[in-house]
Amino acid sequence: MSKFIGILTAGGDSPGLNAAMRGVGKTLLGYYGMNIVGFRDGFRGLMENRTTPLDRSTLSGILTIGGTILGTSRDKPHKMPVGGKMLNMLDAIVDNYRDNHLDCLVCIGGGGTQKNSLRLKEMGLNVITLPKTIDNDVAGTDSTFGFDTALGIATEAIDRLHSTAHSHHRIIVVEVMGHRAGWLALGAGIAGGADVVLIPEIAYDVESVAAAIRARARSGSPFSIVAIAEGAISQQDLAAIAEARTVDKKSAKAKDGRKVDDEEADAAEMIYADRTLRLAKRLEALTGLEARVTILGHVQRGGAPSAGDRLLATRLGTACADLIAKGTYGVMVAAKGEGSRPVKLEDVAGKVKTVPLNHSWIGSARRVGTNFGD
Repeated sequence: MSKFIGILTAGGDSPGLNAAMRGVGKTLLGYYGMNIVGFRDGFRGLMENRTTPLDRSTLSGILTIGGTILGTSRDKPHKMPVGGKMLNMLDAIVDNYRDNHLDCLVCIGGGGTQKNSLRLKEMGLNVITLPKTIDNDVAGTDSTFGFDTALGIATEAIDRLHSTAHSHHRIIVVEVMGHRAGWLALGAGIAGGADVVLIPEIAYDVESVAAAIRARARSGSPFSIVAIAEGAISQQDLAAIAEARTVDKKSAKAKDGRKVDDEEADAAEMIYADRTLRLAKRLEALTGLEARVTILGHVQRGGAPSAGDRLLATRLGTACADLIAKGTYGVMVAAKGEGSRPVKLEDVAGKVKTVPLNHSWIGSARRVGTNFGD
């Protein structure tokens, strides 16, 4: 009997989602003769049993389209807002999986999707995932689709900002996405010729950054481009957060004996939420140069996927279909060189692929004079 396969896309949208879906779907339909159903808006659609057929006509023409034709959400199966409450909907999801007679569920998403998919596996469901995120921070895979497109967009933005920085003798601070890992800011900073690159893996000293900018000005370059990942943090803020976290967990009291509530703890976590703007103001004061901030935001993950992401998504999508045909479940389809390999969800979920401090990109950047604020 032909197998029935479900597909959903979860988490933030990303270039290459449709390409991956097409790779999985066309291979399952045309090569293996299986049946496919899509679930709208991620795990919420699976919980609400909102399905849509995925046939050849639906999958036709989506290779070049950004976003996801299925829609997405960040809802978690075990903690989903329903009727104003946060409820565990895993049992409802299991029921819908079985009611749709699924043999396997393909979940396409980033780090959160890997964790949520593991929960479904632990409930006895056959699950396979594909790694998507512009941050390139999913563990166990060489790369994620969405990253190459975002890298090109961020690099082009830095290219364009060079001319205005040079013309007005300004510091341009460009905030690039990357909450926990600096792959995107690092790659775009190198490719775009940024003078300073600040990433979450290296806590920066504002004085060091300012000194590098002043040195450039003295050498005849009275402008600088600073590429900063949204999750980058200064040494000063890191120390402040460490101080705020000095709490007796049993009594929930701060170092000075005050009672600490959840709201205050959250505020401590977000102490650097406006760090990019504060960095720009501080650099103005320390260098005497005007500083302007450009926050690229969601533009980095919009639009058509690059050729590289289309290739990667198609490779991983077809490899996913092959694993389904073999009955290999409970894995993420990881990129490995020019090929792919299945990685157990237990080895991926909850882990982050950060930039190693000895990575060749960092070494190359330092050799051409890039400052990391350390």
